[in-house]
Amino acid sequence: MHISALTWGITCAVVLGLFVFDYFAHVRVPHEPTLRESGFWTAVYISIAVVFGLFVWWQWGGHYAGEYFAGYVTEKALSVDNLFVFVVIMAKFAVPRIYQQKVLLLGILMALGMRAVFIAAGAAAIARYSWVFYLFGLILILTAINMLRDDDGPAESRIERFAKRYLRTAENYDGDRLFTRIDGKRLATPLLLVLVVIGVTDLLFAFDSIPAIYGLTQQPYLVFTANAFALMGLRQLFFLIGGMLDRLVFLSYGLAFILGFIGVKLILHALHENSLGFLNGGRPIPVPEVSTGLSLAVIGLTLVITTVGSLAYSRRHDRAP
Repeated sequence: MHISALTWGITCAVVLGLFVFDYFAHVRVPHEPTLRESGFWTAVYISIAVVFGLFVWWQWGGHYAGEYFAGYVTEKALSVDNLFVFVVIMAKFAVPRIYQQKVLLLGILMALGMRAVFIAAGAAAIARYSWVFYLFGLILILTAINMLRDDDGPAESRIERFAKRYLRTAENYDGDRLFTRIDGKRLATPLLLVLVVIGVTDLLFAFDSIPAIYGLTQQPYLVFTANAFALMGLRQLFFLIGGMLDRLVFLSYGLAFILGFIGVKLILHALHENSLGFLNGGRPIPVPEVSTGLSLAVIGLTLVITTVGSLAYSRRHDRAP
């Protein structure tokens, strides 16, 4: 899959343009979005992602389109898991609802920029060292185990303490400003602290999501676009399903299964292209590989089962005396 510099430039400009449009159309004037507004724009950004996938199909074929859609669905599902943490952060810092849009959008944009560095580094490592797939697979399997054990740890608290050590922060919010002046001193508002915590927290999620999507496609262009479109509608999704997150009780189990499945897929791929001298004399090992179609089917079916099961369980639980 050959991607020209012009295609990369146009894609990055479109992605950045959508973020700029989102800021001036919805975020610049502080307000609390309604469910109708959030639902409409969530549908718009999902539609844009689907149209782009169809463009990939038309331009480069069904194989790469399947890889893109598998990566997009996986990243979108993992981004929903991010929302649990975002809700906790917003509640902990008591961020007023009308200011939450701005900090979410800026945090997501910051995270996408940092993820782009991860994507480039991952592509360079894969191109040079085939054993990287072993490492990526192991990371995903360990992450899946930690998700089942609910052993993530209070990462946002450590980030908060680190940020407070180096930022002089005011006690109160000053509208939606990131900086304020008190007694002639320029201080960061708590909103900037929230922005740092959200941006770094989302970056930490990239340690799971970037290896996961490289298990579905080895094309940096598809990895970047799947991440960009998945993150792009995350702000609207936060306000749309924020009140429903506590009902998705089985989502973490589904995501753990997906990450474990992709981890096994990566290790099988690494064995198929083995170059480690202590395994089979450095020669490839003939093992079955998981196709893109099967990966997309497993991911989609897992998300449907966990979502339907979660909602059914929550409904029965609500009705119980």
